Amino acid sequence: MQDTDEFLSNPKVLSQYNLLQELGVFQYIDTLKTQIRNGEALISSAKKILHCTSIDDILESTVKEISDRFLPSFLIFLWKPSSTHKDVVVRGYKNFKNFDLNLKIEDLCPFEAFFKQYSQPISFDLLEYQLNNPQLTDDMKEYSPEVVIPILGPSGLYGMILVGSKLLEEQYSLQELSFLDKLMSFTSLAIQNFIHYQYSVRDGKTSLFNHGFFMIRLREEIARSYRINQQFALIIIDVDKFKAFNDTYGHLAGDAVLEELARTIQKNLRSQDIPSRFGGEEFTVLLPETNRASAWVVAERLRNAAQAMHVHWDQPLPQVTISLGVALFDGTEQLEPEELVKRADEALYQSKARGRNRTTVWGAGLLYKTQQLKSNLKIK
Repeated sequence: MQDTDEFLSNPKVLSQYNLLQELGVFQYIDTLKTQIRNGEALISSAKKILHCTSIDDILESTVKEISDRFLPSFLIFLWKPSSTHKDVVVRGYKNFKNFDLNLKIEDLCPFEAFFKQYSQPISFDLLEYQLNNPQLTDDMKEYSPEVVIPILGPSGLYGMILVGSKLLEEQYSLQELSFLDKLMSFTSLAIQNFIHYQYSVRDGKTSLFNHGFFMIRLREEIARSYRINQQFALIIIDVDKFKAFNDTYGHLAGDAVLEELARTIQKNLRSQDIPSRFGGEEFTVLLPETNRASAWVVAERLRNAAQAMHVHWDQPLPQVTISLGVALFDGTEQLEPEELVKRADEALYQSKARGRNRTTVWGAGLLYKTQQLKSNLKIK
């Protein structure tokens, strides 16, 4: 295809310049050039967003792409991190940095029906008029957003972005709103991809890693330990007398306990630790680069935190306790992942046998003691 400058300098074009101008050919060429630039900008932004590997990265990348192009006075994200919970995360950005805001939106469901019907970016004034529900929009109105952009996917409304007025111009043009709409489709796709990945490695009830992912990471950690001679630890956790708890208070109360325990475990670990739901009321924690003493400290911290946690429920629930078994691996012996799990499980069994609500570290002679106990006792 000829370069535009070459086309315009062509003698045949110059001879018909007035006619072509009158027909709007040159204006049409300018429009096409603008569309090409917008398309290239959209592809560039989409690539950056789709390469993100976490929700935080997706949101921050989207903020940067919008801010670079439009210079809005602020951006506010309202984000529902889980399709199974109503909780809404709210984040505000000014000049690429977070700012504190007091925006109380506890549920996106009231907005979902509207945005399923009108899925495009919309002015806040029109949204306020169409919803006609001050309880939903008054808190937003305090920040004077100009545009509201829905983030939609197969699971419904993932979130919304409130966009402030432009710093350098008066209003967002139709072309800019169209660009934002297309950009949000890529943001939505990135979020969907992330959610699908999370479903493949996360437990649906507790949001901790699932057993399959844990076993993959355990194999990797064993291989790493062989390679660099670095010790790591494995903890297995079991909720004490959980069957009796379910029988007394019901399985929904039991689910609430598991969810709260999962949050408690997560809050008391490092970012590099791998907590997972092993199955039923059992959990595992993989502790990279952790020696015996440190593993004991972590296990006891988890035990005390579980004992102190409060589970929100319709009726008062009894104190929950956990028993823990710890096993160490230092890369000096040939060991399959299943054998290391078995050692931690044997230590857990000892904690149960010794009265529950305690931690036991696997060591020499423990396997024999456990086998002797199993032959004489049946501990649940």
